[in-house]
Amino acid sequence: MPKMKTKSGAKKRFGLTAAGKVRFASAGLRHMLRRRSQKTKRTNRGTQIMAPGDAKNVKRFYLPNA
Repeated sequence: MPKMKTKSGAKKRFGLTAAGKVRFASAGLRHMLRRRSQKTKRTNRGTQIMAPGDAKNVKRFYLPNA
């Protein structure tokens, strides 16, 4: 059987913490920021930890070698 390849788009979007959780950058801070509230912009800053159900799929299908 051939080796499973990591999806190159997922490499750029997701990262793993030392504990194995999936980290991602939150959406909604690219453009049209005038119409978003300051609270929304503040809470979307930085990276977030993905929910366990979604993280399971990401690690299984998109980051198999991580």
